[in-house]
Amino acid sequence: MLHRPRIRHCRACGSAVTYRVPADDSRERAICGSCQHIDYENPLNVVGTVPVWEDSVLLCRRNIEPRHGFWTLPAGFMELGESTEAGAVRETDEEAGARIVVEGLFTVLNVVRVGQVHFFYRARLEDTRFAPGPETIEARLFREDEIPWDDLAFRTVKLTLERYFADRRAGSFGIHCVDIS
Repeated sequence: MLHRPRIRHCRACGSAVTYRVPADDSRERAICGSCQHIDYENPLNVVGTVPVWEDSVLLCRRNIEPRHGFWTLPAGFMELGESTEAGAVRETDEEAGARIVVEGLFTVLNVVRVGQVHFFYRARLEDTRFAPGPETIEARLFREDEIPWDDLAFRTVKLTLERYFADRRAGSFGIHCVDIS
């Protein structure tokens, strides 16, 4: 069950909303008592990459909450007007200052309890010059045996890295869809 703050005021006119099921729907929605605008609460998309240089993966140490100081793949919230791939490239540049070539969608992780869907793309680093942005303490390459598994920020990152290294050992990369409860 998703637990998040409910909408209290209409985004169209600012009046109070009430929750009820519209006549042509099956779910409770925030409906404005003044202008009748219906506000749909939908999942947020998180987009990122698994940037690789030879036998190493690029990780970023977070300079923001949640999980300040923990390691993550470069990722963040998708913006309006961009595709999941374009957002993943933008986040990799913003967080690590890394230049990449995207090699394909790798994981789709449904994090239902927080209303998010995470998309990670495999990517090849063009070089090893990094310029971390303000959300990153440091950006660094790790071989599989060097990954700070106990200091990874999020379960989605751990699952993506586990699947990446397993696929690499198998010699073939697939697309992995995972539901995280």
